[in-house]
Amino acid sequence: MVHPQSQQSSFSFSVRNRLEDTTPGAGNGGHRHGRTGTITTPHGEIRTPAFIPVGTKASVKAVLPGAMAELGAQALLANAYHLYLQPGADILDEAGGLGAFMNWPGPTFTDSGGFQVMSLGSGFKKVITMDVPVDADKAGADDRIAVGKERLAHIDDDGVWFKSHLNGDRHRFTPEISMQVQHQLGADIMFAFDELTTLMNSRGYQEESLERTRLWALRCIAEHERLTGERSHRPYQALFGVIQGAQYEDLRRKASADLGAMNFDGFGIGGALEKENLGTILGWCSDELPENKPRHLLGISEPDDLFTGIENGADTFDCVSPTRVARNSAFYTPDGRWNLSNSRFKRDFTPLVEGCDCYTCTHYTRAYIHHLFKAKEMVSATLISIHNERFVVRMVDDARAAIDDGTFYELKDEVLGRYYA
Repeated sequence: MVHPQSQQSSFSFSVRNRLEDTTPGAGNGGHRHGRTGTITTPHGEIRTPAFIPVGTKASVKAVLPGAMAELGAQALLANAYHLYLQPGADILDEAGGLGAFMNWPGPTFTDSGGFQVMSLGSGFKKVITMDVPVDADKAGADDRIAVGKERLAHIDDDGVWFKSHLNGDRHRFTPEISMQVQHQLGADIMFAFDELTTLMNSRGYQEESLERTRLWALRCIAEHERLTGERSHRPYQALFGVIQGAQYEDLRRKASADLGAMNFDGFGIGGALEKENLGTILGWCSDELPENKPRHLLGISEPDDLFTGIENGADTFDCVSPTRVARNSAFYTPDGRWNLSNSRFKRDFTPLVEGCDCYTCTHYTRAYIHHLFKAKEMVSATLISIHNERFVVRMVDDARAAIDDGTFYELKDEVLGRYYA
């Protein structure tokens, strides 16, 4: 990315070690795409692979920023769509940016808002699911909406018109507006505006959408470079392109080659895919993307997905799941995910996980937090959220250390064998 010389050293990525592939006859010089490295930003370093907890509205739900630092989070990710609607990107700009606004001193990410515009606009709320009932009378395969919902987003080649899910007000996002919003939000790493498709879309529409996203990427870069020059008093913000293409190998490789040749600082990999194809699709993308730029896998936090992602070249990950499931009393253990509202925990005076070093496990028992959930005390979500975030952050930290010391595959077999036993 071209930016002023004074800012040029503020963002970089360096690879430290590569994951050795012990498979007989393995290509890629005897190595997988997995690697360890360091992303350097104006607000600190991120040792990769790393899990990046999500603070959607400039807040990790139920957890103070100080607690996120104590549990080992290296960076936080917020959402441009939600912050644009409330309180407004200009407010964060006036506050000095996302980190200053939320009292988080470390690196920050913002996504472009595209996922929320498309998913909320289709009536699917938090996620694009492939099995939700659709209104066949109102929508074809390329214009699906959830049953009983109104379409809130309308896409054209220039951008997207959408209605706020908060009050129904009409708004416009284009690549240029997304860049303007994200520059005001001030995160260290931001993402280009892209169109999210689903597995229900036709091959023809996937091709059309991929070209639209490619053209939007060029517009994002142009606007980003303009704003970077205009806002030289602010720290440099890295821009990542987003790779789409659903489950089509040729489309994923084309998107990766096209965006990989552009002046992006790194890349996000997202879009429609089935879980069992995650590693294969990520491998296609990693084959084509530049080795010297970081890759962020969007919306992933399940243990098997994390190990698959790391093995196939992802450097960072984000997901809301650790805090979302915590608010429903679910907590992670090495032996799987359990539900604390179950009556068997009523007299269980042990920690959530024996030996866990998080604040929750070193101070509270299952019985106490079970009581808090039954009594509908808000701190119950806080205590489990702290533990769940620590669990996922530590799992990725352990994988990073295992790549460095050559024991990644042993760790993978041990962790996944026990978690999914």
